[in-house]
Amino acid sequence: MALFILGLVIFFGAHVFSAVRSRDPGKDLKKKMGYGPYMGAYTFVSIVGFFLICVGFNETRGMGLVYSPPSWGKHVNFALMPPAFILLVASQLPAGRIKKWAKHPMLVAVKLWAFGHFFATGQLNAFILFTAFLTYAIFDRVMVKRRGDTGPAPDTPTKLWADIVSVIGGIVLYGAFVMSLHRLLIGVPVIPG
Repeated sequence: MALFILGLVIFFGAHVFSAVRSRDPGKDLKKKMGYGPYMGAYTFVSIVGFFLICVGFNETRGMGLVYSPPSWGKHVNFALMPPAFILLVASQLPAGRIKKWAKHPMLVAVKLWAFGHFFATGQLNAFILFTAFLTYAIFDRVMVKRRGDTGPAPDTPTKLWADIVSVIGGIVLYGAFVMSLHRLLIGVPVIPG
């Protein structure tokens, strides 16, 4: 459990720092260091934290249940994952209607992913993981709103191709996770047997 918690602290520590750091001229660490060095350090720390989360999560399997998920819980999770994947893809593309509507599509995707998984499993390690991600996504949404970042501006032109790629890419990625990636990366098949 120690590696798992350490990974969460490192990963979210870097993300929380980035969310709360000063953006004032002369105080902004990102500008002082330069974009490349700052993002390099931020990425490195995040990867180390994520790696420890993965190792620690695997080591904490079978630590018991916090609750028994409802029998219909997996169906709720199945329903929430396609939009989560679509929003995840949209977050990496120029503004389409999806990105403009969601404002911060990656944060919405993380919330859907975490929330959906609460219904699918009640394992202790999973509960801690999903709670951490959901809490951070809510916190970061508050912070970006406080900074005045409301996503793409209302007059931002939308690109139809970005919406098409978001939907197709999200569905393909979702299908890949259902068929094999979830089992390969997480160690748990989405569809048992």
